[in-house]
Amino acid sequence: MASSWTLRINAALGSLVVAMGAWLAWEGLAGVGGLMILVIAGCFLVWRGRTLRLIWAWTTLFLGIECLAWPIITMLRIRSATTQPSDEQMGTILSAVLMGLFSAVFWIAFSYGLFKGTDPNRLPQSTETQSPRRQKKR
Repeated sequence: MASSWTLRINAALGSLVVAMGAWLAWEGLAGVGGLMILVIAGCFLVWRGRTLRLIWAWTTLFLGIECLAWPIITMLRIRSATTQPSDEQMGTILSAVLMGLFSAVFWIAFSYGLFKGTDPNRLPQSTETQSPRRQKKR
């Protein structure tokens, strides 16, 4: 089991990753907004992260959600700037959608694997719980 300070350091690093992802998704998020996301994510990770695996599972899940939000934010930004997007803006939207969906699927699948590994109902296999055929003969 990791010590308390190790969990807090990893929660701080995870919140930094989440804040950087938000800054990239919103393309230049204001400093106050980035700081708010950093603090909120850090508090959440300290609250829910009982293990290192859970801290990074939540971090990668938030990163996947940010990747899903990135194309939507890009489309809204371009739509608010002009009524008819140019070919260059349409290319930006297309690349945001393709890369955003690809990245989101990757990070959400990665977080799913981390969450699945933290299943509290799963017990480690010991020699007593194995079937009699699989136990070594003495």
